[in-house]
Amino acid sequence: MRRNGIRALLLTAVIAAASGGALEGCKKQEAGPQQETKTESELHRYDVQFLDLFDTVTSMVGYAPDEETFRMYAQELYDELKMYHQLYDIYNDYEGLSNIKTINDQAGKAPVKVDEKIISMLKEAVEMDEKTDGYINVAMGSVLSIWHEYRTEGIYDPENAKIPPVEELEAAAKHVDISQVVIDEAASTVYIPDPDMSLDVGSIAKGYATEMVCRKLEEDGLNKALVSVGGNVKAIGDKGDGTLWKVGIQNPDLSSKTRYLHTVELKDISLVTSGSYQRYYTVDGVEYHHIIHPELLMPWDEYDSVSILCRDSGMADCLSTAVFNMEFEDGKALIESLEDVEAMWIFKDGKEEYSSGFRAFMTEE
Repeated sequence: MRRNGIRALLLTAVIAAASGGALEGCKKQEAGPQQETKTESELHRYDVQFLDLFDTVTSMVGYAPDEETFRMYAQELYDELKMYHQLYDIYNDYEGLSNIKTINDQAGKAPVKVDEKIISMLKEAVEMDEKTDGYINVAMGSVLSIWHEYRTEGIYDPENAKIPPVEELEAAAKHVDISQVVIDEAASTVYIPDPDMSLDVGSIAKGYATEMVCRKLEEDGLNKALVSVGGNVKAIGDKGDGTLWKVGIQNPDLSSKTRYLHTVELKDISLVTSGSYQRYYTVDGVEYHHIIHPELLMPWDEYDSVSILCRDSGMADCLSTAVFNMEFEDGKALIESLEDVEAMWIFKDGKEEYSSGFRAFMTEE
């Protein structure tokens, strides 16, 4: 496995750390009174962070017998996620690679031969669209691209920030029928017959990629790690001392001194949160977040956040978006109908609601 890439990242990490940056390289955490870094099999705890994947922060904490072994897993994590990042990109072209942007560019023209990783992700997206009754629709690119444009302009020029005209959104919404997307598994092609339709896989891409990469890491021998891709958290096994991973649920009130509202304990499960506080812009004193309701074509302000616990990170990613846009009773009914899935809702007034089994994962620490 190549190691030059990870070494370059580690060098960058040292520079970033020295200047107060957020990037960290692989590093061993020495044993202390409060730290569990060894087990009977002599595993040590290491961590690594990357900043250039899926436009977010990726981190991994894991246990390995030595630093070289952990670096191998860290390099694999980086290489695999980079591949998924490029395949699922809707904004950039990559030489010799057909990705989601390629499919969108060829809408109404011709089928595009793509990697199986795109086929499998889109198949799961279609299944989740059916399971959520249309509340997770990766064919809403025509609508989401309009919001992306207005949000970007509003962030860079807040004094002139605007929301998209309803007429423009309604016209784009005529081109979001996911059933029109033609997925040919035998030929490994994807085709969008409607030239005005486009795919936006933001509601599944990070979670699906996280799940697939973590499965590969497990197959290759990593069995004690916590991976986070922009808040899509996946626990592989438990910690080095056999205890469970502890992950905080973000307080949506970013002005509060309390950063996390609750802590959950994880083993072989994912935690994904969708929240109104994560990405937004302000127009005339009103904040508009990035999660667009498929029927209203606008951000919906019922909740501050929805957190999903699920073994499959791709499914958790889809559900966090879908349930965020559902009436509480409908969303809860959906969660309760699914095996090994739990949810937590935080309403705009601060009220919290839980599915029947969510509290079993919570700890007072």
